[in-house]
Amino acid sequence: MKTEHFVVAHDEAMKTGECPIWHAVESALYWVDIPGLTVHRLHPASGKYSAWKMDSEPSALAVDVDNNLVISTRNGFVYLNTSSGEVEDIAPAPYDTKIMRFNDGRVDPLGRFWVGTIYEPRDQPKAEMYVLDRGELRLAWSGGMTNSNGLAWSLDGKTMFHADTTSHRIDCYDYDLASGTASNRRNLVTFEADKTSGTYGGRPDGAALDSEGNYWIAMYEGGRILKLSPTGELLQQIDLPVKCPTAVCFGGPDLRTLYVTSACGGRPAEELAAMPDSGKVLAFRVDVAGLEMPEYRG
Repeated sequence: MKTEHFVVAHDEAMKTGECPIWHAVESALYWVDIPGLTVHRLHPASGKYSAWKMDSEPSALAVDVDNNLVISTRNGFVYLNTSSGEVEDIAPAPYDTKIMRFNDGRVDPLGRFWVGTIYEPRDQPKAEMYVLDRGELRLAWSGGMTNSNGLAWSLDGKTMFHADTTSHRIDCYDYDLASGTASNRRNLVTFEADKTSGTYGGRPDGAALDSEGNYWIAMYEGGRILKLSPTGELLQQIDLPVKCPTAVCFGGPDLRTLYVTSACGGRPAEELAAMPDSGKVLAFRVDVAGLEMPEYRG
């Protein structure tokens, strides 16, 4: 797909736009700017836009059964009532907030909100995975990753996909829906990590599953989105007009619009001059629909 098929859905550059989700009840797109401390909402049909400032970095979003927004932030999980702007604490951060924060997250098919962390020194694989399950936060595992990303579940709910951006790998796990536990980690894809190799194509970031069970992943610094089969086969590469896509989600009335968040913070000036849409939210039509996002069951 060529870049002229893209439209700019929101023409404001995010330092690090992340975690787009489609709110079906509102027919609205939500996303965050992590260092901008902001949650954003766009109603594409009307163009109406809203934003909310947070006390600490927001990272992952979910919608609960009452249509409240559930947000992971550096300092913990909160509810955001988007009508009143009221914020209510759910669970405090269970880690040292000086070196760790929550990062990417998704809701599993039974309504548990999984959110991994990023270990900010990035010199050791000390990130952790947490699960918010009906208001209670539990540790799923600790270590083995540095920058947790790319969570998604297979159509039957028996496989969980996960990326560690720092190690350039996507893994999958056996997933027990009844207990909400992941086991038997195995590698799906590992990407080239050497930026001087000539074959470097970025590192895996945020992801989404389509209605055929394929896994769409944003490749940060690679300027592309990859569509992978459930077994890791490359089905499609979509080149982007930005260098650093961060995450994707399916939206629109038919779930056939793919929204892409991106980052411009800390990027070289020559890159931003050549790619002026960096940091903006992009959108384009796809042939296969996505899946409705499960609601968090608090």
